[in-house]
Amino acid sequence: MSSSSGAKPTRYLRDHRAPEWRIDAVALEFDLDPAATIVSARLDLEQQVAGAVLCLDACDMDLLEVRVDERALGRDEFSHADGVLRVPGVQGRVRLATRVRIAPATNTTLQGLYTSGAGEHGFLITQCEAEGFRHITPFLDRPDVLARYEVTLRADRARFPLLLANGNCVEQGDLGDGRHQARFIDPHPKPSYLFALVAGALDNIEDSFVTAEGRRVRLLIHAQADVIDGCGWAMQCLKQAMRWDEQRFGRCYDLDVFHIVATHDFAMGAMENKGLNIFNAKYLLASADAATDDDFRHVLAVVGHEYFHNWSGNRVTCRDWFQLSLKEGLTVYREQEFEADTASRTLRRIDDVRLLWRAQFAEDAGPLAHPVRPARYSEINNFYTATVYEKGAEIVRMLATQLGRDGFRRGLDRYFSRHDGTAVTVEDFLAALGEANAVDLGPWLAWYAQAGTPTVQARGHYDAAARSYTLHLRQSTPPTPNQPDKQPLPIPVALALIDATTGALPLRLAGEASAGASERVLLLDTAQASWCFLDVPAEPVPSLLRGYSAPVRLDLDATPDQRVAQLRHDSDGFNRWFAGDAIARRLFAQTLASGSPDPATLQSWCSALAAALDERELDAALMAELLSLPDAHSLSGELADIDPEAVHAGRSALESALAQQLHARLRARHQHNATTAWSPATAAAAQRRLRNACLALLVRADPAHAALAASQYAQADNLTDRLAALAALLHADPVRGAALADEFASRHANNALVLDKWFALQAAQTTPAALARVTELTSHAAFHWSNPNKVYALVGTLAQRNQRVFHRADGAGYRFVAAAIARVDALTPQVAARLATAFGAWRRYEPGRRALMQQELATLRAKSGLSADLCDILERLLA
Repeated sequence: MSSSSGAKPTRYLRDHRAPEWRIDAVALEFDLDPAATIVSARLDLEQQVAGAVLCLDACDMDLLEVRVDERALGRDEFSHADGVLRVPGVQGRVRLATRVRIAPATNTTLQGLYTSGAGEHGFLITQCEAEGFRHITPFLDRPDVLARYEVTLRADRARFPLLLANGNCVEQGDLGDGRHQARFIDPHPKPSYLFALVAGALDNIEDSFVTAEGRRVRLLIHAQADVIDGCGWAMQCLKQAMRWDEQRFGRCYDLDVFHIVATHDFAMGAMENKGLNIFNAKYLLASADAATDDDFRHVLAVVGHEYFHNWSGNRVTCRDWFQLSLKEGLTVYREQEFEADTASRTLRRIDDVRLLWRAQFAEDAGPLAHPVRPARYSEINNFYTATVYEKGAEIVRMLATQLGRDGFRRGLDRYFSRHDGTAVTVEDFLAALGEANAVDLGPWLAWYAQAGTPTVQARGHYDAAARSYTLHLRQSTPPTPNQPDKQPLPIPVALALIDATTGALPLRLAGEASAGASERVLLLDTAQASWCFLDVPAEPVPSLLRGYSAPVRLDLDATPDQRVAQLRHDSDGFNRWFAGDAIARRLFAQTLASGSPDPATLQSWCSALAAALDERELDAALMAELLSLPDAHSLSGELADIDPEAVHAGRSALESALAQQLHARLRARHQHNATTAWSPATAAAAQRRLRNACLALLVRADPAHAALAASQYAQADNLTDRLAALAALLHADPVRGAALADEFASRHANNALVLDKWFALQAAQTTPAALARVTELTSHAAFHWSNPNKVYALVGTLAQRNQRVFHRADGAGYRFVAAAIARVDALTPQVAARLATAFGAWRRYEPGRRALMQQELATLRAKSGLSADLCDILERLLA
């Protein structure tokens, strides 16, 4: 058996070459068995470079036979070593046939073909992105090799009654001896990373959809029998996504059937395999008693995301993995717009920006910083990052802002029609958008090539005599690894000028004959620039980056009074929250520096929030966000020599002060927002969100409100309210909370996804006993080191979301997580590598903790037998 392991060589974007061989058609036959699956492949190849040796990726398989144009090759006519099958001496057009044996049952990497579940309930499933197909059969496993696939699956009917692969099923039948087969043809060329198969005993729900072109499509969602009842919401979301993509972007589905399969054993969120999406069950299952409101939103978003990939990723794919954000950033943007149009635009934007600040800004500020299109990589699995996804989506959003809704649609139409069925680059994307709008988008390539988070410094000057307001903007980007020097970027700044009494003012720039709309977009594409607005009756409050129009840090010389005015009066929901967030950060910095916040600023902030609480027409979800302080990681974002205990103390003091000031109104809104019956509707979810934000603050104001939390827990008819009450109780009354946590675990003992929330809730506790409890829970019957969901819920929550406990001064948190990483690496390297990124900011902590983290990283790196995934992360962290 040939395999590949250990550190991989670095690949460079500059070295990309077109494939030396092309594969036009693929015929695959699988004789499925968990212990020993036989895969027969027939490839129609054509040599593209004279003299090029045929080299195919082929890892972790027993090679049983190689044939060229029907002639069996002797062992001296090919070689199979280091994950590569070499067949010298062939040229021109050839038909290569191989037969290999693989072992899905022992494949714990969750890449290639593996077994999901245990025993008789287990089923076979694939994950081929980014480089999983090479673990199934010898192939040119790269995204710019697109071929048409015909796939035949054979298996024991009793053990594997369901057989699925990409495309349309054109034949199925009995083989005798209890076996059966099914044959599938996918008419659309695709790269190998989009190949998928599923085989097992799964139930399904079925619906249908008629496309705008008149095609009737069968829709099927498959899951194990004990969870199939939780798939109804996902089916509704799928139909919404299909209709939305037709209406918003003109994209129709193109096969006769669309399958979705749920699994609990998946290292990613979901996978967009052509016509056969595979989902981590936590992003597919949703019911009132087993999913929170956020889970319902996530199902909507992820089902949409994977479906939208049918065009932005499948029909038009990326030439190489350096272009990964070309499909992921674009599709994240489409997903964001789908949820914004379908549910709440403001809430989705706040959530996106919070994630960007917490994950991507932190990535940009540390040793793992890399451009959206990296210039190099060692292990591609480690580049499924916040930079590629979230920052990539922000670049697309900026382009959409600059081109306008109609211009962006026009550009995407040209992009999809021009490149359908091909593998493309970022340059191709920008060229299509630019040509459709007669603009040169070449300068935007800098966003893809340059790492780091820009800072935009904004300074305003009001001239009362001239009734003018001049806005000065300056941009700068700090150095990042391998990129010490930065160039100016095109930054769209959506802007309004707010008058405290009349609201947003009509805008007239110097040189314009008359005022126009009250909002416009300024393009800052040089190091600095100024704009002068005329006919401004009084000094305005600048509302910049409306809707967060660019992924930058904003350095605005606004006074606390101006921020409060914006919080009270800004017509942009996001910027109301943005202003409140800025005030909270200012108060936190004061608390950290002097032990207490400025009383006047605190009072005016609380007064503004009190007034907002009295605005019954204000979106309840926005109000809930206004009441929620930035988390500890976000508050630490711009600190040097971080002391987690000081951060925790400062944030807790500020939260308590806010709760005390608003106590009466919080109690009234908590009571007012009580609902009698659960509903998944956006408005009902917003009411619950506000109610639970009020409850969290009430227990901060007075632990006596533990009784209120206990009452809510007992009366809750949905998981959202029950979990929120339990979290509040664990803070206000740990003994009582622990007892209810045990009751919660018993109540949901048979639901793996709810127990994941239970694990995460305890791993998020910031008490001194939390680490011991997490260690204890690793021995819980429901916890399995081989299951990514369990590991992320327990170890991942502690390492990535619980700053105080992970960064204990004695280093115990670091030792626990490092040991967990080593253990997981032997099973599922991708998960281990992602856990290791929790150490990403180690250089920014105070010297004692810094030394302890460096020691753990060095000790971990010195271990033998580490995966290439983990080696790559550790070497970059320690570089």
